[in-house]
Amino acid sequence: MSDNSLRLVWIYPDLLSTYGDQGNALVVERRARQRGLDVQRVDVRSDQQIPTSGDIYLIGGGEDRPQRLASERLIRDGGLSRAVSNGAIVFSVCAGYQILGHEFINDLGERQQGLGLLDVVSTRGEGERCVGDVLADIDPQLGLPPLTGFENHQGVTHLGKTARPFAKVRFGKGNGVGDGFEGAYNDTVFGTYMHGPVMARNPHIADLLIKLALDVNALPPVEDRWYEALRQERIAAATQPA
Repeated sequence: MSDNSLRLVWIYPDLLSTYGDQGNALVVERRARQRGLDVQRVDVRSDQQIPTSGDIYLIGGGEDRPQRLASERLIRDGGLSRAVSNGAIVFSVCAGYQILGHEFINDLGERQQGLGLLDVVSTRGEGERCVGDVLADIDPQLGLPPLTGFENHQGVTHLGKTARPFAKVRFGKGNGVGDGFEGAYNDTVFGTYMHGPVMARNPHIADLLIKLALDVNALPPVEDRWYEALRQERIAAATQPA
């Protein structure tokens, strides 16, 4: 990556784009271009190899069987793991979040190996699904405003010693463990259960990924009125009694 370019990789849209999470790629691309960056976006289908030269990789959510297929193909391909070893940034949602962990429960009810890029293990909850608007406070170390998103999952994700909680829930279920945490991250790999798309509601997350990829502390400001109007609407929805 040069100082004025960014390579954005959207992984397996044919398997993991059930809930509109492709919007995350649109927001990252848009906000990078607003800063004058030359963005090369690569959409990689599940029958194609994952390039190892990307700067930011995005993975969305999906149903149980596509999740299993995606995990098997990502492990067999090996490109995403090599990219992370090279310093790439990864942001994942829901099924993608579980895939980045050590293991999850697949559509056959079996333990499925993940990529091990995040120190998390996911099981399947036995109670009601976690469904609804969420409001959470992102880890203060990341310097971001509160998180708003929509959860729709039955996962229970336990964090290991090297994973930090991405956010602390005010309203909603988050990781489903009952400890009030939502998502997980390490230095360059992020996972969340939030749909929305999450970056349309939280454009500062997109900015964070861009800053990490560019290795800079700040970006030039851009117009945020539309995003902020959406944020306030959904924050209000999260705090309303059901």
